Amino acid sequence: MNKKIAVLITHDFEDTEYHHPVEAFRAASHSVRNIEKSAGNIVYSQQRKSSVSIDLGIDDISVKDFDALMIPGGQSPYHLKKDPRFIDFLRSFANAQKPIFLCCYSPQLLIDAQIAIGRRLTSIDELIKELKDAGAVIFDREVVNDNNLYISSRSTYELPVFIDECLNVLSV
Repeated sequence: MNKKIAVLITHDFEDTEYHHPVEAFRAASHSVRNIEKSAGNIVYSQQRKSSVSIDLGIDDISVKDFDALMIPGGQSPYHLKKDPRFIDFLRSFANAQKPIFLCCYSPQLLIDAQIAIGRRLTSIDELIKELKDAGAVIFDREVVNDNNLYISSRSTYELPVFIDECLNVLSV
């Protein structure tokens, strides 16, 4: 069954943390919609190797429109957390108990959304203390699956395992 996946993304995203999962999701017949401030925007990766066209603006979407949410890493999550609309959307997604896929720096948004408490996660070393202080339970593993709701990975080096786990969750 194909699922609809929202991708929260803005400038300075990590190339591979966006493109590899999105390609795998589409190859598995899932629908991916890129979300930023406004539909039609173009956002660029931090390496400036690629760009992504935005399908929908944050004000034009609802949690009920999607089955899963992905947030690629890089500096994109840092920029997204400055806009309360993205934090509110993430919080609503978590409250709806739908899967959220997080890689590298993206778990920092859980802190700002105040939804890290009790979540089992993995992340990059730079975020571990903040996540623990926010109440997350941290594991030093390639990928952590917290009840098929929060799937997290530490870095781009673990993308194949992360993608496999995300696809497993989407197949449920």
